[in-house]
Amino acid sequence: MLSPVIVVATAIGTAGWVFNNWLRMRHGYPLENSWGKSIYPKTDGEAQARVQLLTQENAELRAEVSAMKDRMAAVERIVTDQGYDVARQIEGLREARSLAQAADKETRQ
Repeated sequence: MLSPVIVVATAIGTAGWVFNNWLRMRHGYPLENSWGKSIYPKTDGEAQARVQLLTQENAELRAEVSAMKDRMAAVERIVTDQGYDVARQIEGLREARSLAQAADKETRQ
């Protein structure tokens, strides 16, 4: 009577242990044996290489973000600059002048 319960509990415990280890490996956490010694990654060289690659990628991403911030600052400076506003006003006057000349020509004809 107790035998099926023990079998099911053992199967659930084993499946949980396998799933837990699979998740840990998938997300890069080290696996440890019952004594706390690291099993995976097998050597510290693997961990060092992984850390070095992540550090390099982090530096590249930081440089890219810094460049993007500089570009955004330049765009903001151009848009909020008085020279940009003056240029827009000049273009508005040119358009108004051309519209007035076109209207004047129509009235003469």
